[in-house]
Amino acid sequence: MQITLQELADHLSGQVIGDPSVRIQGLGTLDNAREGEITFLANPKYAHKVETTNATAVILPGKADPFGHNAIVVASPYLAFAMLMTLFASKPRIARGVMEGAFVDKGATIGKEVTVYPGTYIADRVRIGDRVTLHPNVTLYEGVVIGDDVTLHAGVSVREGCRLGNRVTIHNGTIIGADGFGYAPNGQAWFKIPQIGIVIINDDVEIGANTTIDRAALETTRIGRGTKIDNLVQVAHNCVIGEDCMIVAQTGIAGSSTLGNHVTLGGQVAIIDHLQIGDNAMISGQSGVVSNVAPGAVLSGTPAIPHLARLKASAIFPQLPGMRKLLAKHEKRLAAVEERFAPASLK
Repeated sequence: MQITLQELADHLSGQVIGDPSVRIQGLGTLDNAREGEITFLANPKYAHKVETTNATAVILPGKADPFGHNAIVVASPYLAFAMLMTLFASKPRIARGVMEGAFVDKGATIGKEVTVYPGTYIADRVRIGDRVTLHPNVTLYEGVVIGDDVTLHAGVSVREGCRLGNRVTIHNGTIIGADGFGYAPNGQAWFKIPQIGIVIINDDVEIGANTTIDRAALETTRIGRGTKIDNLVQVAHNCVIGEDCMIVAQTGIAGSSTLGNHVTLGGQVAIIDHLQIGDNAMISGQSGVVSNVAPGAVLSGTPAIPHLARLKASAIFPQLPGMRKLLAKHEKRLAAVEERFAPASLK
């Protein structure tokens, strides 16, 4: 692929500095880009590398020095470079139809321009939209509904009755709609509570590999539009995740918790059941959330507290052994003073 710098600038709604007619044929980093490639500067501390890069052009924020290079100036170089990666990586889609070795029940309905690879199992009453790609060994249980432009990678299972919206991507080994973890005590044993709800995943959601999203005991486990979920995440039954959330790997969200819109959860965050996490809240990695979180809050630690308070407390932790020794020393001195000056009647 070759494209002019001006065409790239138009695609990014950016402004060209230098020669708009130079042709770009690839992408690279500031350190390793070659002639004919474009790179980007997102972090100001690497601005000096712009001077020495071999790239033909650089994507820059507004006030950065191009050091004589051709450049495209944009508000967010990181986002712009991601858009260019999408542009350069795009390949023409070829619909292969239902390939030999796939099983499609006669009661299933399949849309136009689909690709269904060998080993896929599509059960009765499944409805699949247009331009869907199902990679090998995808399993769709009875009554599953899938929208348009969906991609399910190898080994994905979608359990009975669950519904996926348009432009959903789910990566290898993820399971949508397994039974929620619900048991009632029965003496020393446990009685399984039937999990008869479903999972609904709305439009433009992407879910990483080996993630599990459990079906509701009743009603719905729901993932909101535009939310992105990393690998190895557990979303328990009856959870409701809002729109445009970002949930990083190894996070666990216990049953019936609700996340608002644009919530960010760092890696290995744990959220106990029945909590409310407000819009735009941010929870840092390895935090344990044990109470409701207000909109816009930034928390860290276990139990999770405001992040600035956690930083102040963390600065004190290394001093605690010395403070303990000092306190013990003062206690002895105070006891000696009290003994010396105590009234005779108290001795």
